[in-house]
Amino acid sequence: MSDEKEIRYVGIKENVAYGLACAGQNFGYNMVAGGYMLLFFTKVFGLPEAAVSFMILVLGIWDTVNDPLMGAVVDKTRTRYGKLRPYLIFVPLPLSIFTILLFAGPVILQDVKTTAVKIVYMYVSYFLWEFFYTIGDIPFWGMSAAISPSPSDRTRAISSARFTTGLIGGLSTTLLVVLMDLSNKGVIGLSLAQVFLLLAVVSATLGMGLFSLAGICTRERVVQSVKEPSVLEGFKLMVKNRPLFMIILSNVLGSLSGIAGVFSTYYYSEVIELNSLTLLISLPGTILGFITYLLIPKLKARFDNRQIIFLNGFCRLAVGALVFLIGFKSFKNYYVVIPLLMLQNLVFSFFNTVNSVIPTEMIGDTVDYMEWKTGERNEGVSFSVLTFVGKLTGSVSTSIGAAILPVIGLSFKTVAGSAETITVKGENTDLYIWALFTLIPHILGLVSLIPYIWYDLTGKKLENIRNDLRLRHEQLSNEMSGGNADA
Repeated sequence: MSDEKEIRYVGIKENVAYGLACAGQNFGYNMVAGGYMLLFFTKVFGLPEAAVSFMILVLGIWDTVNDPLMGAVVDKTRTRYGKLRPYLIFVPLPLSIFTILLFAGPVILQDVKTTAVKIVYMYVSYFLWEFFYTIGDIPFWGMSAAISPSPSDRTRAISSARFTTGLIGGLSTTLLVVLMDLSNKGVIGLSLAQVFLLLAVVSATLGMGLFSLAGICTRERVVQSVKEPSVLEGFKLMVKNRPLFMIILSNVLGSLSGIAGVFSTYYYSEVIELNSLTLLISLPGTILGFITYLLIPKLKARFDNRQIIFLNGFCRLAVGALVFLIGFKSFKNYYVVIPLLMLQNLVFSFFNTVNSVIPTEMIGDTVDYMEWKTGERNEGVSFSVLTFVGKLTGSVSTSIGAAILPVIGLSFKTVAGSAETITVKGENTDLYIWALFTLIPHILGLVSLIPYIWYDLTGKKLENIRNDLRLRHEQLSNEMSGGNADA
């Protein structure tokens, strides 16, 4: 069915509300993602790298059970408001509380000298934050498939979410790096611990206020079966979903490439020693990223989703290798690295934008595929993959990053009798950070392309599935409104 013949169910106001909700959610999440959480625990909270690495690894393993389990619970839910909205209405308040507590540790325990107490606090606060984040994140992305039966509507909703997140959600890290530099230089009377806590409070109030719009302003329009599938049935459906399994496998394999985000943080903090330089370097790419949302329909008209994924991987490696080689002996030279990293960010921003929409859309396609194959929709379990993989990438990359720090000779020592920490580096530590920032992640990322060789929800097959489901939804809607299809 062509886009011209599709009915548009989702209006501009609902798309904007969905986008603002995603931005609010990510305002706080961006402080946890990548290297900022690792930097917070090691440099600000003063915890041993090994303890942080082990904790993040343990909770990453827990996510492999927790996220699909939560997804199965969501799929089982049946209420007058739908199966997704009740969670989106409930979760903003507890999530806001635990966002503050997660970053309050160094302030609350500033007089505590026992490392064991701090480690316990880290475990408990991080676990509770992650638990409530999962309760909100799975239904939120499940809504991208349930918000409309129209593929074009779904693309617009996902694009709105990603676009607004880039515009507003990223402000937390923008403010963070600026305030960190001002704190380090003594320009403001705030310690690094107070900077993190201040932004956590903003995330908990402004961010969660926006996130609540997902539960208040969006609707579920794809008709669900009256039958409530059991939690076990939800897991069985996920196992049977071969295209979804290929996406899962690809993302698990690709989680190692997430170390780029970890070591970009350490590059700006410990090599260049100017955190806010990332704002200047990312500016051209940020502008191009916003424009790219307008180009996605044209790109999709020329390539299918699988081809776009392959194009993304190979282009990243080519650009990463070029940047590494050019900056091999000049990675501390501002005149070399600023234009070089600007160019890299410009190219990557295009693919980052595309990659923020396409995989989410592909998971929605796997939901349609399973409904076509079994008669059951499983947005909860399917989109738990998106949330699980996102957290897995962050957990694995952060855990590996923490484990690599002593190997490359980077550590943080607390000055006796004070809360101040100093950085200790080996002879080649800066070069290793440069390689782990620019080249190595993209080499590792090629492995993630292998499963897509067997992903086949493209072309005519996908079009036929959508046409069949459109007819089924019309029939089911008539039955639920009082009609009798068998009469």
